[in-house]
Amino acid sequence: MQRSAADRFVQSLAFETGGLLVAVPLYQAAFGRSEGEGLALMLTITFAVLLWNPLHNRVFDAAELRLTGRAATERPHALRVVHAVTHELSPIIVTLPLIMVLGQHSLNEALTLNAGLTVLYVAYAYVFYLTYDRLFPSAAPSWPDPRRGRQCP
Repeated sequence: MQRSAADRFVQSLAFETGGLLVAVPLYQAAFGRSEGEGLALMLTITFAVLLWNPLHNRVFDAAELRLTGRAATERPHALRVVHAVTHELSPIIVTLPLIMVLGQHSLNEALTLNAGLTVLYVAYAYVFYLTYDRLFPSAAPSWPDPRRGRQCP
């Protein structure tokens, strides 16, 4: 069984909260911005990504399930890396304009900040989702397993 929409919401909220605790002080230090400026920009980026993350995770999980018959909690480490990378690269389309307009950064600064946040969050995503899946495993799958041609237990 896949995670419920409510579980995905809680998961995303926990992910973004932890990310803010790491990203805001780093942004302030790197760009010499005030706590208020750093928090405002990172909260806006977080809100945009919060809307995106549940959709990304749901699509990724559905694709994995369809292709392998495996639940997200059984994801091997190599695919966890792919999940973490796609999880962080895809929202750049939304966050780049926000960084430029709200943060008053040039394109070069916005790209640098986005790249830095992406690297930071890729590593964070890997650790977070591995930990989350171990602490809160989803139920055993109950769908056809395409590798075995039968129902999973």
